[in-house]
Order: sequence, then structure tokens, then C-alpha cells
Amino acid sequence: MNNLVRGWLAVLGLSVLLAFSAAAELAVGEVVPVFAGQDQHGRDYQFTNGPAFLLVAKDMAASKSANQKLAEQGAGFLEKQKAVYAMDIHTMPAIARVFAFPKLRKYPQRLMLVDDARTLAPFPARAERITVLVLTPERKIQAIRFWDPASEPVAGVWQ
Repeated sequence: MNNLVRGWLAVLGLSVLLAFSAAAELAVGEVVPVFAGQDQHGRDYQFTNGPAFLLVAKDMAASKSANQKLAEQGAGFLEKQKAVYAMDIHTMPAIARVFAFPKLRKYPQRLMLVDDARTLAPFPARAERITVLVLTPERKIQAIRFWDPASEPVAGVWQ
């Protein structure tokens, strides 16, 4: 086999590998994978079967607004709604974490902090919105919505 054919086969193999390794965006009807992080107090936190809602914050501005609105609802609010709130923090610089984590610890709701870019990559996202997945007890996605916490009330998330 000559070098040109070997080169083309290598490129083809790499292309197929990349196509299969790229995370496709989750859609209605699919099952959300189990994933883990830590809460704002450093305790392990795993997303698994049971929650009716999964809120995913990938946008810093939206997460700040959402944190504030959820905090106004008081301790235990997310649990009463059977909801988990996961925040993507993998891009947060170390110096920002020094200031952000003490603020996060003051919130009464439990936050799942996800520090791995791959974990939340397949979740759909919109700028300045919180992704809201409506789930079956087995983590199957029934609906996908996008909440604008800067302008929409918390009550709208659960409807």
C-alpha cells in the first residue's frame, strides 16, 4: 500500500472517530446521562433518576439572575419542585472562584457545580437563558424550555 492510500485511510479513520466522539445535543425522547459534580459546599452531588426538572446554567449572566430568583424562594424550594440546578463552572478562572464560591455558599438552594466541559456539553443552550428539561422519573426528556430569569418569573419554569 502506498503512502498516499495510507494517508487517506488515516484521514478517513480520524474523521469517523471525530464524528462519533462529538457530543450530539440532547433532544426530547432521549435519556439524560447520569453525571456528577459538587455542591457549593464541596459535597459530592450526583444527578440520577427521580427529578422532574433539570435546570442547566451555561451562561454566567443567566445563572446570576437565576440564583437570585431561586434564593428568593427560600431553602428547600428546588427539592419541593423535584428539581436539580446544575451550573457549568468549567470556564470560571481560579481568581473568580475565590470571590464567587463564598457568594454561592450563601444561597439557600443546593447548586450542582459542574467543572468538566464535557459533562454539560450535550445539553442544549441559549444565550442568557437557563435550559429547563422536563423529565420522567427515569431521566427521559419530555420537553425542553429556555427560561430567561432576568425577565420571567420562577413560577413559569414549572408549567
